[in-house]
Amino acid sequence: MASAEPNRGGEPGTDADFWAQLGPVVRRDPALKLMSPVSGLEPLTWSDDHRLAASTTSSVSLMELVPDIQSAGPDLVLHRTHIPLHQSPYELKVGPEDKVRKVKEKLEKSEDPSVRQVFMMDRIMNPQGGPLQGVKYTSWSPLGCDVNGRCLLACLTLDCRLTIHSSHKRLQWTQLLDLTELYGEMLKSRNYSVQNDDVPQPSLEDPGELQRRYRMQTPVRMEWSSLCNTQQVQSNNECKDIGTVLLAVLMENGDLVVWQFRLPLQGKGSVVSCNTIKSGVSSPSVLAWWEYEHGGRKMSGLIVGSSVGPVKILPVNLKAVKGYFTLRQPVVLWQETDQIPVHNIKCISLFHPHQKCSCSLVVAARGSYVFWCLLLISKAGLNVHNSHVTGLHSMPIMSMSTSRNGGSIFTCSMDGMVKKLTPVFTDVAVVFKQQEIALPEGVVGRRIHGISVSPNGAYLALASTEGLTNGLHPVTRNYQVQSYSLTSLMYLIFQYIFVYWRVTSSVVLSYPQVQFVTLKTPDEAAAELLESQQQNLYRQTDLLDLVRWRVLKDKRIPPFLQDEIDDKVHTSCSTYLWRFKLFLLRILYQSMQKAPAEARWKPLHQDSKVFLGEEEEEGEQGEGSQVASVLEESKQKEAEGEFSEDQINEITAWIEEVESHLTREHMKRVLGEVYLHTLITENTCIPTKGLCDFLSNDPTNEDRAAKGYCISLLFNGQDPTEQVLIGHIMKKMNKQTFPEHCSLCKEILPFTDRKQAVCSNGHMWLRCVQSYQVCQNVTYRRCLLQDSVASVPQPE
Repeated sequence: MASAEPNRGGEPGTDADFWAQLGPVVRRDPALKLMSPVSGLEPLTWSDDHRLAASTTSSVSLMELVPDIQSAGPDLVLHRTHIPLHQSPYELKVGPEDKVRKVKEKLEKSEDPSVRQVFMMDRIMNPQGGPLQGVKYTSWSPLGCDVNGRCLLACLTLDCRLTIHSSHKRLQWTQLLDLTELYGEMLKSRNYSVQNDDVPQPSLEDPGELQRRYRMQTPVRMEWSSLCNTQQVQSNNECKDIGTVLLAVLMENGDLVVWQFRLPLQGKGSVVSCNTIKSGVSSPSVLAWWEYEHGGRKMSGLIVGSSVGPVKILPVNLKAVKGYFTLRQPVVLWQETDQIPVHNIKCISLFHPHQKCSCSLVVAARGSYVFWCLLLISKAGLNVHNSHVTGLHSMPIMSMSTSRNGGSIFTCSMDGMVKKLTPVFTDVAVVFKQQEIALPEGVVGRRIHGISVSPNGAYLALASTEGLTNGLHPVTRNYQVQSYSLTSLMYLIFQYIFVYWRVTSSVVLSYPQVQFVTLKTPDEAAAELLESQQQNLYRQTDLLDLVRWRVLKDKRIPPFLQDEIDDKVHTSCSTYLWRFKLFLLRILYQSMQKAPAEARWKPLHQDSKVFLGEEEEEGEQGEGSQVASVLEESKQKEAEGEFSEDQINEITAWIEEVESHLTREHMKRVLGEVYLHTLITENTCIPTKGLCDFLSNDPTNEDRAAKGYCISLLFNGQDPTEQVLIGHIMKKMNKQTFPEHCSLCKEILPFTDRKQAVCSNGHMWLRCVQSYQVCQNVTYRRCLLQDSVASVPQPE
């Protein structure tokens, strides 16, 4: 691919020096403004499908990171949408309305100030005092939970409404379930008892009983588990594996409500079970799943933290879950009631280099400290090592986020400082390397409300507002009492009114922002993409965007990346590197395009009218100045670094060559799966004769004459050569062709192009990229990068 690199006239060392001076932490544009103040415990959460949720007082603002191959701008491409909150506040159902009203009136008119004031200040029991508005917490599910195979969003509002949302039409969000209402109906059916027993409950006239019913329905946090399988018995007594996912909800009274959903989640019919577990934790504040894999067995549990200090893991017993194991008894990670609240908990799975086994690292933000606990299973049992990381921040930690690759931990506090903790294993436990993130200009000095790290650790998103003075917030204000005359007093009043108007008007215009900061250099991202074990570009979108940024800036592919990918694509049988190469070439092609001088949506300016005499004079002068204008234009292009048509045609030829290789490999895979595998659906329909003819007549094909392969290679994970495969299929078809016909005129659709088919009457149809069948349906799926279509409107 050396010839594909355009000659820009600049030295490669210049670009390397520029990126070396830039460093790993760089602010990326654009900075997105939120139309409402941020709210909630962790305002920012990043999903596995690269969507960022920002919690505000009026909605959940969502931003999706897209490495757009059609955009030539180096800025981030973010698709924005939002989920508005309900206008009317939600009231929990705790009993008959008349009885609840009488008890509330009794509490409101109580002569005991401790009882009356507690009731009046409780915004959940007494929403008449002013309902809470805003989002309290959001949580993303793993990939593969909705009908499109993407992530679901669980949203908890400040008025205790817990809902699950899905983006069925990508930028349109739909509410699938209201778990608060569903759980309230379940409690009502069993007379507000946790277990379905016949134990008589106290009367609702008791204020303690009213408070108990409210607390057992007030969610504090919720977290999704990883995907798991359950076995379902079919009508023919066969067991079928069905994908499920768990959602754990922590209630204010300490109960854990574990919901189990069948995938894909589509509504109430997807609820498999709902179990309630007594945690025994007083004043619960935070929740997280504990997942540990040892010896091929996956263990799970729930980590519960308290606002008074203790942290422990609780076992979760589930039936009919394949490969699921849990603890025999609760494990206490921190037992001291030191009145330091637990703000956030993260669980990281790592590999212990000294013990040569996997381990689980639990970190929790407690005040201004980070509590850590290392869990390791050995022959002696479960080993627990715990301690605290001190000296991080001078103020309490506001937000904490972890990177899945490497186990790095990022924390931020009210003073605007962001710290990075890197675990380093020792023979006994683990130590942490502390590093302060030097925030770039435009981010430093702002008040940070929350942070979140992208799935592969490429970006750090920050929700911030203005308000810092010399890096600190004013915690105290001094007032002075003086005596004034009436005239001076009136003057001061009008002055204060004017200053207040100026301040409030500036506050209204100072919206909170979501800013993006890089945590890795483009070279580090490219190295990770080359050595990645995921073999999936979509799951590494954040790393791809960093590489895209450098190619668009330099207008060339980095030399080391170019050499590495050229060496590996010919030695590797995977199409992952070929797709990565195609992505780089498409981005390079976009960087070579000249940006339009005006916006594309603006109408073209009409040429002014020219009189006949002027046209003749211009014609006489045009011949003499034509050559000079061409020379000036060529010199200007060379000075501006523009590319010639030969260079653009060279890149286009490389793109077509890579696309042709990927098409041939996919055609062989489709033919092999249909004709060589026995476990294939009966209603599979592909244009077999057209695929075979296309492969046989392709002039760029070089392996048709290869010998020494057999059909059994396909079952060993390798593709057979096209000659062997086509010969086997032709024998199986026995001179049958099965042509495709146009649904409009019934004419035969020839297979002459891999992307579209045109009949003799000019009717054009797109071809499905999965089966190469003509898409003649009304609905079909299109790739996010606008590269291909699929005939099936829903994923399999």
